[in-house]
Amino acid sequence: MGFLALNLLDSGVPLSMVCAAIGLVFALVLIAVVIRASAGNERMRQISAAVQEGAKAYLNRQVITISVIAIIIFVLLFIFKDHPTAIGFLVGAFCSLSAGFIGMRVAVIANVRTTQAAATAGRTSALRMAFNGGAVTGLLVVGLALLAVSIFYTVANKIVGHDMAIRSLVGLALGASLISVFARLGGGIYTKAADWSAKSSKVSKKTIRATPRRLQTTLVITSAIAPAWQRTFLKLTRSV
Repeated sequence: MGFLALNLLDSGVPLSMVCAAIGLVFALVLIAVVIRASAGNERMRQISAAVQEGAKAYLNRQVITISVIAIIIFVLLFIFKDHPTAIGFLVGAFCSLSAGFIGMRVAVIANVRTTQAAATAGRTSALRMAFNGGAVTGLLVVGLALLAVSIFYTVANKIVGHDMAIRSLVGLALGASLISVFARLGGGIYTKAADWSAKSSKVSKKTIRATPRRLQTTLVITSAIAPAWQRTFLKLTRSV
């Protein structure tokens, strides 16, 4: 038993890479399953397109804002800290943002397909479709977290040595943490703004009611998913 534990400890990094690759492959399979499912009739597709438009606008705005701040912090770390930590920060931020962006896009796409499955095939098929859409985020978070930590440590260990490689993992966790903070703040503020706009449109004749209503529905979905994805990614990176 002791030999097995020691062997697993020695091969932990390669094993984590294999597990990460398996998780990412399953995530790609689930994405294909969700996309290939029926999106319903013409009216359902129109509503889904409106929701996706609002979600895409939110995500694109968030990516641009976070990217600018991440680049500034990367430059500061590169100059005043050390190069491995700065690179680790960039890797953590990129992987965390990628997992959330793809996961939320798939979750929004899966909404209308879950509705269609419930209407045509019953609750079991609807639950399966909803689970597949949500599982994409979980698999991407775990897969990219394991892959980022294992590959970054392996490369850094060969270039700058074991001690510096371990210390530079703090930068990777910092990058994931930055995305977590902005996902929580951005999602919450944006949702409240959309909710206020939707309520204001009921009493204002000059406000177009369709846009706030669409944003309200979309942003409640995106802001609910974003904090959960980022908290999980941050816990995974910090626990290594």
